Parts: sequence; C-alpha cells; structure tokens
Amino acid sequence: MSAAGDSGLRRPFHVMAKPMGARCNLGCRYCYYLEKERAFYPAARVPRMDDRTLEGFIRAYIDAQPAEGDITFAWQGGEPTLLGLETFRRIVAWQRGHAPGRRIHNSLQTNGTLLDDAWGAFLREENFLVGISIDGPRLLHDPYRVDAAGHATWEKVRRGLRILRRHQVEFNTLTVVHRRNCRQPEEIYGFLLSEGARHLQFIPLVERKATPAELAAGLHHGAPDSTRLTPAADAAGAVSNESVPAGRFGAFLNAVFDRWVRHDVGRVFVQQFDSALSAWVGAGPTMCVFSERCGRALALEHDGGVYSCDHYVYPEHRFGVIPADSLAALANSPAAARLGEEKARLSSACLGCRHRFACHGDCPKHRFIAAPADGAPLSYLCGDYHAFFSHVAPTMERMAALLRAGRAPAEIMAGAR
Repeated sequence: MSAAGDSGLRRPFHVMAKPMGARCNLGCRYCYYLEKERAFYPAARVPRMDDRTLEGFIRAYIDAQPAEGDITFAWQGGEPTLLGLETFRRIVAWQRGHAPGRRIHNSLQTNGTLLDDAWGAFLREENFLVGISIDGPRLLHDPYRVDAAGHATWEKVRRGLRILRRHQVEFNTLTVVHRRNCRQPEEIYGFLLSEGARHLQFIPLVERKATPAELAAGLHHGAPDSTRLTPAADAAGAVSNESVPAGRFGAFLNAVFDRWVRHDVGRVFVQQFDSALSAWVGAGPTMCVFSERCGRALALEHDGGVYSCDHYVYPEHRFGVIPADSLAALANSPAAARLGEEKARLSSACLGCRHRFACHGDCPKHRFIAAPADGAPLSYLCGDYHAFFSHVAPTMERMAALLRAGRAPAEIMAGAR
C-alpha cells in the first residue's frame, strides 16, 4: 500500500530523522544516545542513511502529510552535519522535486562544532532553523560536553554560534540541565542572551540506571513497562550521577521565569513558558512531554527503522522500516499509538492534581517513582513540575486574561518589576 493512496490516513505527524544514527564527533558524558552506537552498529561499520532511503523517506513523508499547509522536516542525531553539506544540498533538491509548490521547512539540531562559512551560507539561503546545543558558560559546558578524545568543546560551539549569527541564520539554543549547572540558572540565562539566543530550550537530564535485575536480564533501562519501575525509596540512586537532582529543575525554571517575566516577555521565548501559557489559555501544552497523549512524533534511524519516539530507539520498540512499509500507515498504526496510550495512563495522584491540564504526568520515560496511594508510577520530576506550575500560575492567569482581551502578554512586565 503506497503512502500516496492512504488519503484517509493523512493526519499530521512528525518524524525526527537521524540520517547518521547515533554517530557523533562528540562524546558527551551524559548522552543517552551513545549506547545506540554500541548496540546497533558493528565497530567496522559507519552508520549513514544511504541516498535511496533518504530520498524515499522525503517522498514518503511529503506524500503522507495533509494536502494543504506547510511541511516540516527535522534532522537530528547523533550529529547530522556528519552527513555532509553536499548531501544536504541534495536533500533540499529532493524536497523541491517531490513537493512542487509546497512550502518546506527544515530544522537541524547540531552541536555546532563542524559549522563553517559554507554551512552558514547554505543554512541561511535555505532558511533552516538551527538548534545548537550549549550548556552555558565554559565552566558549566565543558565538564560533560567533550569530544571523543575527552577534550573541551565550548570554544568550537561558540565559533559555530558566531557563524550562525554572521550569516543571520535563525537559531535556538538547547541547554541540558544537569547536576553541574542546575544551580546557576540566572548565569546560564544571561549567558545565552549575551550570545544572541532568543528562543531557549531547557532539557532536564534524567537518565535512570538499570536495576541489577534488568542488567541480568539484558533489558534496556527507560522502557515504559511498569514491571521495570524503581521503588520511590531507591529514586535517589536510580539515576545517573550526571542527572539533575530531584527538586533542582523546578528551582532552575522558577529562577529563570522570575527574571524573564520582569524583563523579557515578548522578546525571549522559553519553551516551558510558552507551553504553560498555551495550556492556560485552553489550547493545550505545546511540548510533547506535557501533552495528554504522544505517539505522533516518530523517530527514523539511519537504516530506515521507525520507532515511536527517539527516547525508545531500542530493538523492541522498532515497528517498521521504510521504504518497505508505508510511512503514513506506520504513523497511524497501533504500535505508534501504544506510547500515547501509556502516557495517558496516570496515577490517582496525577488525576487529582490541579496542574494536570498543563503537565499530564510528564514523559513516560521519566515515570519510575511509585506513587504512595496506588503504586502507579509518577515522574521523577513530579515535584519539580508541581513547584514550577504553582509558581507561575498567578502570572499565567494574568497573561491569559491579557490575551483573551486582545492585549499583549508583555504588558505583564509593568507590574512584575
């Protein structure tokens, strides 16, 4: 069955394409994706999506989208720039060839260390939105974000940022909040703004350790199977040493919010704040971790393998391969919906929480804390998000009222200083 013939299945969905798989020129000490490289590829084989699969994906993804509206491609990794600039030139040409007259958008998530002026000119010419990973000033970035030889990368990342700014490439920053930088929220926020960032993503590092039983059974940690959950009493030792300590991510967001709401509403956009405001105005959260259901954001590996989420790229969660399978049919299959169903199953504590409309229990991969009442899992970050949403609620209510009155949310700053 061809994707073009699946007209009844053309509901929007998103694919995070990883044309180089987990291959990366860095060796970040907290990277959850590096284990994919060890698990999936023999040492002698370099993962790379071949041109046949790459063009096949582009054609199938375009055919599977609704007939009207823009189409957005997302290129991630590993490090997608390892695919090479010439291949990305072919990608853009294939997109135009398979979608004449349609508006195509591309986003590229990169560590920035391989960018040069040729990349900068291409990204600007083709209007790519670039996400660049940087964890703050040098002393906060370099401890974990190192290259394969263990060398610091901050200078190379800043060079990449300068190239993006010189070529006027639209970009956002992705900052992992971990044990080493979680206590410097205002320093990090100020640094990112000084580097020209106006769209910010803060990602909490929560990597659960496999239990001894899981290791003995050869199971992968992080799977959304309730039989693999860690008791609450063991939570402190259940995450990696680099993970953000429980309670610190909420405090981090609150500190950034307090500065943002006094000075930067309307000119700086923080992903969690945008998502919260969307929830408060009744449109629902905009971040997948806070959505009521998930399963409409697939991951595509270098070999054409399709997974329901990039956090579940493990053999047991692979449910199709392109071009052999219809991408539209896969996106609407029971296998793709399974993770969304898992996300919608909430503990009684979540069901009774006043912030449920904005949080919906967080990402399933973070749910490994047993709730006292019924034993259903809670997110490791439950307390953090409760603290955050409680802190911002009065301001969000006032901002939502401004929007409903046809006024700008930035007016809130007048009373916040």
